[in-house]
Amino acid sequence: MTTHYIDISVRPDPESSAPQLLGALYNRLHLTLVQHRLDNIGISFPGYTMNPRTLGTTLRLHGSDHALQQLTQADWLKGVRDHVRMTEIAGVPAGASHRTVQRKQFKTSAERLRRRRMRRKGETEEQAAKAIPSSMEHRPNLPYVYLRSHSTGQPFCLFITLGPLAVDATPGSFNSYGLGGTTTIPWF
Repeated sequence: MTTHYIDISVRPDPESSAPQLLGALYNRLHLTLVQHRLDNIGISFPGYTMNPRTLGTTLRLHGSDHALQQLTQADWLKGVRDHVRMTEIAGVPAGASHRTVQRKQFKTSAERLRRRRMRRKGETEEQAAKAIPSSMEHRPNLPYVYLRSHSTGQPFCLFITLGPLAVDATPGSFNSYGLGGTTTIPWF
């Protein structure tokens, strides 16, 4: 149950922007959640806005008091500690709304889709280009964090979307990115 939270705010410096530091912080969190097999820590971005499109500069971690204490005891902030400010564990304000925080994946690159089609169907470049025109590309308009895959080393954008506000919490577990599908986090 997500009864407590911690805010971790990034402080940009002349060499790194806030989005770069947020990405580094989120990468460290993801690696820690994977290594420790934690599925009881959810995340949110209190500075999330669509106009301007940004996640803001704060990563909020949600969980039980025990789960958050367990996480803070791991030395997962190594390498970014000088660029962040972390609050103490605090209780969620009474009457807080709830919502889901989810990943939204897009099939954005027509070129990537063509290569995949060529492999799957044994088509030529021309055949794949005819089947998948450039107009099929979808340009996402959601805030995102720029990460690097630990398994492939490839960079990617993790697009974040918010579900509708709800009065009641929906319990459940979170994935290794702290995102919960149908599991809600307190939103305040």
